[in-house]
Amino acid sequence: MLPVLEHGRETVNYDQIQGVRLYYNDIAEDYPLHWHTATEIIAPIENEYTIVVGTEKHVIAPGDVAVIMSGTLHRLCAPKDGKRIILLFDYSLIGNVTSLNSLLHTLGEYIIIRKNENRELSDKLHHFLDLTSEEYFSEQPYAGAAIYSLLIRFMVEVGRSCMEERVPQLGKSSSKNKEYIGRFMDVCNYISEHCTEDIDMDALAEMAGFSRFHFARLFKEFAHVSCYEYLTGKRILLAEMYLNQPDLSILDVALQSGFKSLSTFNRVFKSYKNCTPSEYRKMNRRYTPRPALSEAGQGNDD
Repeated sequence: MLPVLEHGRETVNYDQIQGVRLYYNDIAEDYPLHWHTATEIIAPIENEYTIVVGTEKHVIAPGDVAVIMSGTLHRLCAPKDGKRIILLFDYSLIGNVTSLNSLLHTLGEYIIIRKNENRELSDKLHHFLDLTSEEYFSEQPYAGAAIYSLLIRFMVEVGRSCMEERVPQLGKSSSKNKEYIGRFMDVCNYISEHCTEDIDMDALAEMAGFSRFHFARLFKEFAHVSCYEYLTGKRILLAEMYLNQPDLSILDVALQSGFKSLSTFNRVFKSYKNCTPSEYRKMNRRYTPRPALSEAGQGNDD
């Protein structure tokens, strides 16, 4: 059966590996418009599966992979029969890895990798998903660590592909374009490392080697968001991690994430996550019961 949604929000129960949930879904019911704090990976195994984000409808086939980022409103339409692997994970588990923190905004709300367009990448991603599945149901020591490393490799491959296809030609030549991409990657990494501090936009522009006006324009082309929105996104990502620490108050989380006041933090967090920090903490609690392995292959909810 499908879970009950609270105002369109789905609470993901990480009941086996901290921050990760993987299952094989064969339910023939459509899934209504919803969102969750987890990043979601969907890979059909038998028959097609339909993903709808806003007004955009995407039919994915076996061999394709869809990655839906946290907070994205979407619905799912299932065929009468079929099977697909669904993996949900807390992006903050890997988001602090150098360069992966800048990938979050580069991907946008979702990305779809189609086998008939990029067979090599599709095969790599499915290989990582197969290994992740083996670890998830293995009960082996350090399975969680092995899964986190596989998720990093998975997202690195997605990020490299995204960089090649989506990043505009910032420079007039291929070598200049690579140089500019390197500069903006450095800026993104600097923002991630210093997001709790007061960051001067003029200093960032100087770091990249552009005037403030050109820096603002080129940064938005690179990251698909403004520099201020990128900085705020990093603070929100950090806040998500702190909210998983029950010993920290909401005010402590706000201040340690770089926000100057609790009211500002509550307002900005809700605008990004469609819920308050307190609601997020409640929804994202860790669940400890471990299901029997015999249930692993049964149909589950999304």
